[in-house]
Amino acid sequence: MLRVAGRRLASLTWGSRQGLPAAARSPCLGGYNGSICSDDRSFFITSSIPDQIRGLSSGAIAPGQEVQESGLVSDIPATIAAIKNPSSKIVYDEHNHERYPVGDPSKRAFAYFVLTGGRFVYASLARLLILKFVLSMSASKDVLALASLEVDLSSIEPGSTVTVKWRGKPVFIRRRTDDDIKLANSVDVASLRDPQEDGVRVKNPEWLVVVGVCTHLGCIPLPNAGDFGGWFCPCHGSHYDISGRIRKGPAPYNLEVPTYTFLDDNKLLIG
Repeated sequence: MLRVAGRRLASLTWGSRQGLPAAARSPCLGGYNGSICSDDRSFFITSSIPDQIRGLSSGAIAPGQEVQESGLVSDIPATIAAIKNPSSKIVYDEHNHERYPVGDPSKRAFAYFVLTGGRFVYASLARLLILKFVLSMSASKDVLALASLEVDLSSIEPGSTVTVKWRGKPVFIRRRTDDDIKLANSVDVASLRDPQEDGVRVKNPEWLVVVGVCTHLGCIPLPNAGDFGGWFCPCHGSHYDISGRIRKGPAPYNLEVPTYTFLDDNKLLIG
């Protein structure tokens, strides 16, 4: 706005001075229409110019009104002119695009494609989150690596028991003699607290594999001890026989038999 006012001031001043006589255009002329003169510089201001300046500074500029009357080109951006002169008559330039009405049948295929694609993405994200949640509750790789244990049986003498650690628990591996096998099969199963035949508890009669944790309060029984030649828990006096079955004391169940497999005659895989 100030730029337009300055241009109008310059054009009006120049036009007024061109119509004056030579003496009136002198830089040191006093008393003509309120002109001002000094020793260094002179200012020629007519009485009509201040009115026009006030009109430009206080009045609103309507697009195509005063600019066209004065013959000047407006430098005001269209956005600023629209803000200063709001109008409800807005015309959109549609020469380079085509507007479709709401619910145009020709756009249904595109709308269905966008909606279906969005739903597919949401379903994929939901599936990924569910899988992440389920996998987070499964065992880690280091735990799975310790889930199985391979044992060499070639160094175990007949009639002896070795203890190995599997999943943080002791496991008793006993190589039984023929007398041990006969003694385990001679027991009356009906008289046992936790009835179980010896053949059910072993895969190879020569080898007995049981978890070395007392079923009473979780103590570790002592091998080759007790009244029945198997294991004895000194904590509360539970006695187990040569097949790991409870025979005497407060323990309610037999020693647990873990999952194991014979890889060959001298290799045992626990877990």
